[in-house]
Amino acid sequence: MYAEKLLPHDLEAEEAVVGSLLIDGDSFVRISSLIKPEDFYRERNQLCYAACRSLFERNEAIDQVTLARELSRTNQLESAGGMAYLSHLVSVTPTSAHSEHYAQLVARTSTMRTLIDAASRISVIGYDDTDDVDATLRQAEDILFGVRTGQPHRGFMPLRQIYDQYLEERAASADPLLASDTPMLTGFNDLDELLGGMQRSDMIVLGARPAMGKSTLAINVSINAAQDGAIVGVFSLEMSREQLALRILSADAQIDSHRLRLGLVTEADEQRITDSIGRLSELPMYIDDTPFQGMVEMRSKARRLSLEHGLDLLIVDYLQLIEGRGKGGDNRVQEVSEISRSLKGMARDLNICVLTCSQLSRGVTNRTSHRPMLSDLRDSGSIEQDADVVIFIHREDMYYTEEEWEQHSPGRPYPKNIAEIIVAKHRNGPTDDINLYFRDNLLRFESIQRVEAF
Repeated sequence: MYAEKLLPHDLEAEEAVVGSLLIDGDSFVRISSLIKPEDFYRERNQLCYAACRSLFERNEAIDQVTLARELSRTNQLESAGGMAYLSHLVSVTPTSAHSEHYAQLVARTSTMRTLIDAASRISVIGYDDTDDVDATLRQAEDILFGVRTGQPHRGFMPLRQIYDQYLEERAASADPLLASDTPMLTGFNDLDELLGGMQRSDMIVLGARPAMGKSTLAINVSINAAQDGAIVGVFSLEMSREQLALRILSADAQIDSHRLRLGLVTEADEQRITDSIGRLSELPMYIDDTPFQGMVEMRSKARRLSLEHGLDLLIVDYLQLIEGRGKGGDNRVQEVSEISRSLKGMARDLNICVLTCSQLSRGVTNRTSHRPMLSDLRDSGSIEQDADVVIFIHREDMYYTEEEWEQHSPGRPYPKNIAEIIVAKHRNGPTDDINLYFRDNLLRFESIQRVEAF
């Protein structure tokens, strides 16, 4: 099908890229992030560019003499056309000032060739006789996503290269203007200090029994992160976007959520609402409230958001409401295990933090101690296994009235609205408990120190 046409390429642009480097070796800095040696269509241009990159990495000058020496060292000078071809590259390049434009032309044709290759591979998948349509769609989606990201394969990587990347990331994080993989903050100092912030490629599970405030805490964290500059996506499988927006507005404007929902607001409240909407409207936050959707659809939407607007933090509320691929009597534990693995995979693929809420089993309420444990994560032990961080919300005032508390724990103050945030698993750090204050009428969590200050 594709043999009838020559693959897209631009030989003049390729020659101008290498010619620009021979005229001005410093221009490599401007184009190194735009193209790779394999983006060149003609082999001799690919060899020349790769040799220029080797010179640059060794901090050596790039010109006709040094490039010829480098190609000779690797026995590639003859394959690259010899000194005559290097002279030709300089002669056909009008100026090195447009090196970035030439590089973009090379990158564009390379992407077109990659797309044609992806189409061929997708067509092969389409011809396969399989009953698992979702798996087929995922494979096709992965191939297309590889075209967009330029990372079709991970494969094996030398330890040295991994450490090189680590050192580069450390250097970048020291400069706020260059930092791209720095952790996101939850907005709660004690929790951020314990976790070191929310790390990219991590899956954080926030578990609690109903009415404990897991959705509220997740949304509070997302707002705090967005206010700090993170781009946030929210899959709200339980609440509509209108309900969620009102909850956010209540917390930010500090207006009783019940009064706000019924429209029972004062003139002073109206001004606070207007001011709050002005602030919230500027946040880089996106909400999807589709009630019934599976991982294929969610992953596709998250990728699209990442490509179109960027994405740092993804909230999923909540895990057990994600549709599995099974029909009727299929094993729900197996479905949830697959969903959990897919969420973790999405965090790694998109290099984002995924924070997903999770229900806990009823066993919590039947024990003498109502403190949640990792085994209480509902439907599957895979959630505990896949998660990098597991956080539980525990509130004693949800189990005891003041009178019952006095009998249960005489002499101890009644923990009204005190939420114990239990970090039960932390793959890369310590576990501990912290306390937050839950303002149930405003649907927001606050630090204990902040509450005591008022």
